[in-house]
Amino acid sequence: MNALVKLFIFALMLSLGAGLPALAEKGVRLSDDASDFVLLSDAVPDAILEIRYYSTYNFIGDRVDGYEEPIALLTKEAALALKAASDEVKQLGYRLKIYDAYRPQMAVDHFVRWAGAESDTRMQAYFYPQLQKSQLFPQGYIARHSGHSRGSTVDLTLFDMASGKEVDMGGPFDYFGALSHPDFKGVTPEQYANRMLLRDVMVKHGFKPLNTEWWHFTLRDEPFEDTYFTFPVTSKSVRAK
Repeated sequence: MNALVKLFIFALMLSLGAGLPALAEKGVRLSDDASDFVLLSDAVPDAILEIRYYSTYNFIGDRVDGYEEPIALLTKEAALALKAASDEVKQLGYRLKIYDAYRPQMAVDHFVRWAGAESDTRMQAYFYPQLQKSQLFPQGYIARHSGHSRGSTVDLTLFDMASGKEVDMGGPFDYFGALSHPDFKGVTPEQYANRMLLRDVMVKHGFKPLNTEWWHFTLRDEPFEDTYFTFPVTSKSVRAK
C-alpha cells in the first residue's frame, strides 16, 4: 500500500470518527493510566447508580461510546471526599444517586459527533426543547473536552429513603437550559431548598459546584487538572492494576 493510499484511508477514518484513538488538541494531555482510579461502588457502597450514558435514556438516545458497564469510576481523592458527603446525607435520611462520574474522552468525542448530526433530534423534547441542536456546541453545552474526563467530577442527586424516590430538584438531569441553573428562580421554595442541600453538603466536603447545572460537582483539589483520560468505563480498567 503506497503512502498516498494510506493517507486517503486515514483521512476517511478521521472524517467518520471511527477506528482512531482520541485526538488531543494542542496543550491537552491524554492518558490511559487508570492506576489512581477506583470503583465508586467500592468506595461509596451506599451510593445508588443510574449511569445514564450506559443506557439509552440520555440526550443522545443511544449508549455512549466508552460506557461498557453500568458502573462509575472516580479518582481515589474524589471518591474519598464523596464518601464523606454520602455519610452525611445518610444521617439526614438520604442517599446519593449517581448519574455520571469519570467520562472517557471517547464518550466526549461521541457527543461532538452527535452534535454535528443535526438531523438526529430524537431526544430534543426531553433534554433541549427550547434549543435548536445547532445551538448546543456554540453555547457550550457540548465541548471537545470535559472536566469529567479528568476523573474528579460527579453528576448526582439525592434519593429520599423514606419515600423511595429521588428528591424533587425542579428539573431533570442533563436538561439544557436555564431551568438547570442551581439558582433558577422558577422553581418552588422546596425545590430550591433541595438544590441547596445537595450543594451545601458537596461544598462542605471539598467539591465546587457549577453555576449552570445543579447536579454537577468537581473536587476542588482535583489531582489531574490538566489530564484527560481515555480508558473505558469498565471494572477491568481498575481491576487490572
